Amino acid sequence: MQYLWAFVVGGAICVAGQLLIDYTALTPARILTGYVVAGVVLSGLGLYQPLAEFAGAGASVPLLGFGHLLAQGVADAVDAIGLPGIFTGGLTAAAGGIAASLVFGVLAALAGKSRDQN
Repeated sequence: MQYLWAFVVGGAICVAGQLLIDYTALTPARILTGYVVAGVVLSGLGLYQPLAEFAGAGASVPLLGFGHLLAQGVADAVDAIGLPGIFTGGLTAAAGGIAASLVFGVLAALAGKSRDQN
């Protein structure tokens, strides 16, 4: 049943993004940024953690989950070291994922061939 709910919630998040692309003038970059900000806001309001516990990877893998991770990192760092945690907590919490994306991006660039876009 966990797989079903992860699929449904993750799919609903993706459908919402696709509808925003299809029916608004928003660029994909703005939609992606909006998803990260929405994850931070929902986490700050205490609404994202119950969704993440219910849906598992369906809620934690999309960009909303990245925003939630940043917000949780800041909250944990503020509890641990005080006000400077506002500046360090988000990056500390997400450092592993950011580093992995950079490494795999470079590997993909080295393995792929660039082609003329025209």
